[in-house]
Amino acid sequence: MIKTIFLLGHPVGHSISPIFQQVALDYHNLPMVYKPIDVFPDKLEETIDLLRHEDFVGANVTVPHKETVFDLLDEVDDIAKVVGAVNTIENQSGKLIGHNTDVDGFIMSLEKNSTLNPVGKMCVVIGAGGSARAVITGLLRVGVAHIIIFNRTFSRAANLANSLNPEGNKIQAIDMQEIDLFKRFVEEADLIVNCTSIGMKGGPDPEETPVPVDIISAKSLITDLVYNPEQTPLIKGANKVGANVLTGLSMLVYQGAISFEIWTGKNAPVDQMFVAAQSAINKQVG
Repeated sequence: MIKTIFLLGHPVGHSISPIFQQVALDYHNLPMVYKPIDVFPDKLEETIDLLRHEDFVGANVTVPHKETVFDLLDEVDDIAKVVGAVNTIENQSGKLIGHNTDVDGFIMSLEKNSTLNPVGKMCVVIGAGGSARAVITGLLRVGVAHIIIFNRTFSRAANLANSLNPEGNKIQAIDMQEIDLFKRFVEEADLIVNCTSIGMKGGPDPEETPVPVDIISAKSLITDLVYNPEQTPLIKGANKVGANVLTGLSMLVYQGAISFEIWTGKNAPVDQMFVAAQSAINKQVG
């Protein structure tokens, strides 16, 4: 019997996860297929219930369902509880277990594909959704000194800061309308992470950048979690000013590799997954 793993999101047409996950499944000759499904929010609950059937191994969960899926599962792991978001579902004989592999995927990306040692550093995070929660959780675990959150809706940034660091000594939310403070912290940041969809192909702001290029410092590492296109407006701008960059493709593959190991119990063929992911992006660009 061929079993299925879903990618649940809305939209999902831009995703390359089905390509590199299928390469990983085929590498181990597993009788499984990985399929994207565009799930409208009002259809999420009934779709999740389908996963309990023995034909389904589990699922990845992407925007906008990472937080809303939380309460539809039987159990979530400790990291997902801290983050408040799930990106991986495992079917254990009809019992659905939620995981969050974004935290470790982001940290692995930093460790393996950049030269930045985040310990004691000052970081700016743009966004306040599920991805931002995962990134901030990871950064706190590896010992950053200070995190500044900027978001279009200030109340969401403030709520995120309070929930992850109620003492207020590590995380600070600042209104993006405070132009001088925004400029100052962006210029001083050791690491800037875009956790929004700004710059994403097919998104509402594909030609925009969440940070004006002219205030980016060459000493900063700029990371964009948007992976399609790989060369987002933010990454292109950072390259022009001589800053170090880390594209979203790295985190995407590492978090996917961790998901793969949860579903299959086998070592993820990370090199093959990277090759497949890069090829898929190149084809879309071409």
